[in-house]
Amino acid sequence: MTERVNVATDAGEMPAHLWLPDSGTGPGLLLLQEIFGVSRYIQQRGADLADAGYVVLAPELYWRLDAPALDETAPGVIEEAMGRVQQLDWDTTVADAVAALEHLRGRDEVDGRVGLIGFCFGGGLAFNVAAVDDADVLVSYYGSSLPGLLELAPQVTAPSLHHFGLADEYIDAETVSRIREAVTAGRDDVRFETYDDANHAFDNWDFALHHPEASALAWRRTVDFLHEELPTT
Repeated sequence: MTERVNVATDAGEMPAHLWLPDSGTGPGLLLLQEIFGVSRYIQQRGADLADAGYVVLAPELYWRLDAPALDETAPGVIEEAMGRVQQLDWDTTVADAVAALEHLRGRDEVDGRVGLIGFCFGGGLAFNVAAVDDADVLVSYYGSSLPGLLELAPQVTAPSLHHFGLADEYIDAETVSRIREAVTAGRDDVRFETYDDANHAFDNWDFALHHPEASALAWRRTVDFLHEELPTT
C-alpha cells in the first residue's frame, strides 16, 4: 500500500509516494521517475522494492508544472513527455531530488542508510544526486542524461549498477561504451550490464519498448545488487 507524503522544498511542499516493507522499517530507497512521471509502472516498482525490504519514496518531480503522470500507452505520449521534461529546470530538479533524499533519510522508518534508483530521466537524475549528496548505493536504468553528466563521475563514490540496452534508439552503443568507460574508471564497485536486443525503457511493461527477458534479468540483478550493497537485515 502506498501513502502520500509531502517533502519540504524551497518553493513549498512537493508531493511524494511512500511504500513501507512488511517490517515497517529498513534502508531507504529514493525512486526517481521516467519522463512519464510517477506512473502505474513506477508505482509498481515502488511496491516491488518495498516487498524486497526497503522504505521507498518516489517524489512527483513534475510538481512545479502542476502536471499529472502520463499514460505510457496513449497515442503521442512520447512527444508530450519530452515536451514536459524540457520545461523542467535541471538544477532545480536536482535540488528537489536532494530534498527528497534528505526527507527519506530523516524518516523514523529509515535506519539511516539510503540509496538511489532511477529510470530513464530518473536514471541520470539519480547519478547527479549521487554526485552531490552521499548515498549508500546507486542503481541507474538507461540514464538518458548521463552522456552530459560524465564529468561528475569522479564525485559519484557510491557502489553503483547501470543497465543499458544495446538496441537503444536514444542512446547508441558508442555512447553506452563512453558511459561505461567514465563510470567504471578506477572502480571495482561499479557494475555495468548491457542487454543485446533491448531498446530504451525496456523495463517498462506499460510502454511499447518493453523487453520481457531483459527486464526480468535486469530486475534480478538489481535486487541482488541492492541486497548485497544495502542489506535489509
